[in-house]
Amino acid sequence: MPVGLAIMRWDERVGTEILAKYPEEISITDKTLMQVYSTHEYSGESGMISLMIGSLNIASYYTGPDKGFYILLLLSLDDDPDAYEGGLIDISRIILQNIVDDAYVPMIPDLFRRLSVYPTLNNEQRLAITYQDEIKRLIINRLRDEGVVSKSELMVWLKDQYKQGFVDLEGVLTELIKREIVKETSVKGMPSELIFLIQDVVALRVPPVKIFGDPSNRGLPSQLKEDYRIEVKKYFQNYRPSEGDNLRIIDILINPQVYETLRLLRTAIVTKNDLEKLRKKGVDDLDEVLKMLWDTQMIQVFQDDRNNEYYALLSDYYLDLVFPKYLLNTIKNVYDQKSKASQVLAEYLTVLENSYSEIKAAAKAEAKALAKVEG
Repeated sequence: MPVGLAIMRWDERVGTEILAKYPEEISITDKTLMQVYSTHEYSGESGMISLMIGSLNIASYYTGPDKGFYILLLLSLDDDPDAYEGGLIDISRIILQNIVDDAYVPMIPDLFRRLSVYPTLNNEQRLAITYQDEIKRLIINRLRDEGVVSKSELMVWLKDQYKQGFVDLEGVLTELIKREIVKETSVKGMPSELIFLIQDVVALRVPPVKIFGDPSNRGLPSQLKEDYRIEVKKYFQNYRPSEGDNLRIIDILINPQVYETLRLLRTAIVTKNDLEKLRKKGVDDLDEVLKMLWDTQMIQVFQDDRNNEYYALLSDYYLDLVFPKYLLNTIKNVYDQKSKASQVLAEYLTVLENSYSEIKAAAKAEAKALAKVEG
């Protein structure tokens, strides 16, 4: 597990300077800081490095010369620094968005906790973090319209779209490639690498089908069964998906305490006593968690004739990757309009075909493994 987090900057007068750290008792020598600085300076580009210096195992992310911040994560000796790269990119964005008046400093403890659990997050949680990132959403939305765009054009466009300033395109693309959302490829005759959308993100609320089908068997008293079903139907009769609503839900999904509570509520309708048991799993502020779920209309509370309260999912949330079949029509239209080179579109068709084959093969292998376990 990580043992500390430090934010460093290079100052021409004093050299390396720690701007914030957590916990306060961690100690990093000037010599160690200089080694981190020198290693980053060798490449001169934004990105992550890992160093083993004495008893220190360090993963460090450099935001690039424009901002010049170094985010150092101190790890246990047996930790794998590469497992934290996506998390470091994620919190670097948050820090740089809150530079003014050092607004990021009081956020450091929460950012450290968020970063500490990053390697243990499941696919849904990591995709939630990806979707939350404004730069990544901008890229995905652009690619939904065009399917493919050159990296150089994307960089110019992002700087125009993202007025806050800092855009680490390489770091962002690295994460999108790892998530298998985009693919980067060179095409003969093209001056810049091309970025292809190979999987799209689907995000929307869905009814809690398993619980809705048999709420009594999931923990709700039978006299409240119809009340629950009426509330769920009423909610979804008026529900309209929107990016704003998605982001409200994503903001709470990336909270480990909320997500742990949601995992339980996806399986059962529970009482407050049942929820209190989640404290053993790190849900320390249960009242705040329930408030978040209530405010985002994720849960509803029902009361029986003895005033016992039952907490039930009003709406669940679906977040996953899908193959973008709709882009085949986009490719055809672009070809007809001759707005992109034919060799680019031909390469895109090959990329999509390969991606589709890999997705089908992975799904088949997963189904086979599941059948083996169940058998």
